[in-house]
Amino acid sequence: MKILAVSGSLRAGSYNTALARAARELAPPDVEVELYEGLARLPAYDQDLDEGSAATPPAVRKLRQRIEDADALLFVTPEYNGSIPGVLKNAIDWASARHRGSSFTNKTVAIAGVTTGEFGAIWAQQDLRKVLGISGARVIHGELPVPRGQEVFDETGRLIDPLVAERLREHLTHLVAEAQPQVRTGLENDEGPREAAPVVVLR
Repeated sequence: MKILAVSGSLRAGSYNTALARAARELAPPDVEVELYEGLARLPAYDQDLDEGSAATPPAVRKLRQRIEDADALLFVTPEYNGSIPGVLKNAIDWASARHRGSSFTNKTVAIAGVTTGEFGAIWAQQDLRKVLGISGARVIHGELPVPRGQEVFDETGRLIDPLVAERLREHLTHLVAEAQPQVRTGLENDEGPREAAPVVVLR
């Protein structure tokens, strides 16, 4: 199984990106976690740039393809002014443009977030759950708030808190368990046309 991890931060020393990287080591056996690193290359959403495949920016086409190729997704978000960063919302808008169909349709998604304060981006995660659900994703139950990121990671960005590591491992295990039925259904349908799957948001 392949999980695409998306950090909502552009900062080089981002704790959220560090948590996404830690997921590669803590994922269940036979699960590959890839980190999407193209967020800064996406232009501001503009439907006029997306009316035909030739006009669509290459970075946008690559984002959509990475999402569609993944079996499941992990979004890790900081919290800016009580919500998700604009660059992350912009990426979701590109990937879910209704005039072409959403790349998130029936994709199983987990969310997490890190802050240096006491609440671990819980408001941002709640907003992200809503946005992804409306975009067609199947968002698994439960967030993963990580407060005081400066104490959870060392100066190199390595996760050093064993409790956070165990929580992340359990979160990924839950994501994989929820995604497996969708992956099996996709494999069974590979030889024939697929009907559009209903959008289901897990609460």
